[in-house]
Amino acid sequence: MENKNNTLNKPPKENKPKVFKINLYWMYGLILLMLAGIWFTNDSSASKELGWTEFQQLAQDNVFDKMIVFNKKNLVEATVKPEHKSQVFQRDESSLGTNPKVFVKIPSADKFSDFYDKAVADKQISTQVRFEEGDDAMWNFLVSFGPILLLIAVWMFLMRRMSGGAAGGPGGVFSVGKAKAQLFDKDNDQQVTFKDVAGLAEAKQEVEEIVSFLKNPNKYTELGGKIPKGALLVGPPGTGKTLLAKAVAGEANVPFFSLSGSDFVEMFVGVGASRVRDLFRQAKEKAPCIVFIDEIDAVGRARGKNVNMNGNDERENTLNQLLTEMDGFGSNSGVIILAATNRADILDKALLRAGRFDRQIHVELPDLNERKEIFGVHLRPIKIDESVDSEFLARQTPGFSGADIANVCNEAALIAARNNKKFVQKEDFMNAVDRIVGGLEKRTKITTADERNSIANHEAGHATLSWLLEHANPLVKVTIVPRGKALGAAWYLPEERQITTREQLLDEMCATLGGRAAEELFLGKISTGASNDLERVTKQAYAMVVYFGMSDRLPNLNYYDSSGQDWGFTKPYSEETARLIDQEVQKIISEQYERAKKILKENATGHNQLAQVLLDREVIYSEDVEHIFGKRAWTSRSEEILELQEKANSQNVTPADSLTESSTDND
Repeated sequence: MENKNNTLNKPPKENKPKVFKINLYWMYGLILLMLAGIWFTNDSSASKELGWTEFQQLAQDNVFDKMIVFNKKNLVEATVKPEHKSQVFQRDESSLGTNPKVFVKIPSADKFSDFYDKAVADKQISTQVRFEEGDDAMWNFLVSFGPILLLIAVWMFLMRRMSGGAAGGPGGVFSVGKAKAQLFDKDNDQQVTFKDVAGLAEAKQEVEEIVSFLKNPNKYTELGGKIPKGALLVGPPGTGKTLLAKAVAGEANVPFFSLSGSDFVEMFVGVGASRVRDLFRQAKEKAPCIVFIDEIDAVGRARGKNVNMNGNDERENTLNQLLTEMDGFGSNSGVIILAATNRADILDKALLRAGRFDRQIHVELPDLNERKEIFGVHLRPIKIDESVDSEFLARQTPGFSGADIANVCNEAALIAARNNKKFVQKEDFMNAVDRIVGGLEKRTKITTADERNSIANHEAGHATLSWLLEHANPLVKVTIVPRGKALGAAWYLPEERQITTREQLLDEMCATLGGRAAEELFLGKISTGASNDLERVTKQAYAMVVYFGMSDRLPNLNYYDSSGQDWGFTKPYSEETARLIDQEVQKIISEQYERAKKILKENATGHNQLAQVLLDREVIYSEDVEHIFGKRAWTSRSEEILELQEKANSQNVTPADSLTESSTDND
């Protein structure tokens, strides 16, 4: 599947006047500047009012630095010299400030002038005197209340911009309540269509109906039908759910709003519901259109599951608003909601009911033919030689999603460029698959001779059993070169089956235990290298007993709730049943372990040869195992499946195929 990046609607190339936008941080800065101005302009120095007689005595003692005479008010303001602060105020100097002042009412300016002239003549005082007409009341008011008034004016200005909607654009201070949906319109230069989506035949068939609704709605409404409100794309990550939604918009040639479920989530209360309302308002204006919500489980999680959340939970309010908009009293004619998630089991039941998301479209992992098509798409821009075969690559990547295949192609190109090649070859693709699945080779990791021997015997045990057991996954490659966290790794080609029998599960468990059995049988000691094998086998055995009902003593019982909503407890069985489950699991694993040792004893010569080849060459392939044990008695079902699919395609029928993940043996 080829991902093409749609660009947003490009504005007309005409010169538009730049709109002044206010940032939230500017308001914070203005407030800080105003507070700083108030701090620096506010004189917190001490002041005191004196009587005329006391003032005359102090003035003759030359304690004032300067005096200002206000003629109209008959008032004198005098600044006290620093060395006389305590004498005048009778207090500690530290609490008086930098410029302590005194005020005194005088009989008149003439009387004060006569007193001052006499004091200068008799006492030789050095106080400076300045005469002024009077204090400006307006200036005093501005100095006292100006910063507060300015703060109120700025706040009112911002409130008016909010109410007028001028700040509703991107980056506006009050744009938090606006929907963050990206609009992909029909005027875009690049559009994604169904031709750009490889594979997904069944999913494309279902969404084509939606395209038909949007192109010709009268065809369905004339018969009394209603256009579906929404469709939910469900599937594993990387399978192309988002790409398929873009293709629907491209085919229908209608506006396409795209956003993520997390875009509704905000720290402010009520923002999520506001964004939902704004999104549907925009969608109604553009109708007919498509609204695509990716990862809808961010807001669509089932309500009431978290005891720490109450009715005022922001996420639940957002979900309630979404439910109302999708199927409430309002009409959303022409607006189709597409959503994608890989966790449909945790969504709220009200969201999945008919009338909201009318249908669920399952986007599964691609099968063999679909992987071949996907490789064909992603190999187009890559320079490859004749050794690269998309069918071979599809066989080597079972369980890979479309995103994984794109990663393989990109990694192969990087590996070829690193080796200074002019073309990307088959070897580069195989190295890319190995690196993605198993990790990077670590040839510099130091291992002793005993450790290498133990790893070789362990991996040879896996290879031997997988070759000799009928239902075990066929071997592709085994290596004792450390990769990632594993000291050795084995690659298998899982059968692409829809159902699995008890015999197939037991054979897989036996092959998985082959490494530990080989250590005990041929080395006489076991190691920690089988920890990953034991974990996988234990989980598989518990699944057989608890989920699949494949136990002799507990047959046909399933203790698993697939919906995750019906049970409020974690263990739906008694302690006696729990003991039986443990005993059955232990019995299954013990039987398969003894079976693995028995098969290895019967084929000890071949196992030892295989282990020696591993020690000598570090890597072996299925051809090497075939050379030692002969041709495998059971051929892989992948050829049979490929033939069946080709036959079905020739009849225009595509059978569903559920893949198992490619397995690696990380020891």
